[in-house]
Amino acid sequence: MTILAENKKAFYNYEILEKFKAGIVLQGQEVKSIKNKRINLQGSFVALKGEEVFLIGSNVPAYQPKNAPYNYEPQRPKKLLLKKIEIKHLIGKSRQKGLTMVPLIVYSVKGKIKLDFAIVKAKKKYDKREKIKEREGKREMEREMKGK
Repeated sequence: MTILAENKKAFYNYEILEKFKAGIVLQGQEVKSIKNKRINLQGSFVALKGEEVFLIGSNVPAYQPKNAPYNYEPQRPKKLLLKKIEIKHLIGKSRQKGLTMVPLIVYSVKGKIKLDFAIVKAKKKYDKREKIKEREGKREMEREMKGK
């Protein structure tokens, strides 16, 4: 498994409730570009349109900008491949207030590009502060233990 892109802000800004794995429907040029780690998940999200699931807002620049087709769209919605049971589960969860779906990691397995996304709930400001305090406390303890 090769990690191609990671949405680090998602782990900081959201509380992860459930994780899902999905395949992505891509064009040839997008595959090459993503395998070169040229995908940006910042500000992207996963949305339902009817009975289908899409990754919206991710930016995949052209593999060769000078050689790109005239109608190449770097931010086009990309369809995600999931089982029907998972899609029905997502439809039920997406109707709950305060929950959203955010991409976490894009990776490659046996030549296929996959996406990990999660159903998340936004963290409050005080939750973020508590997490920062915990991390700083752990760092200080590790420093003291190293010194002894």
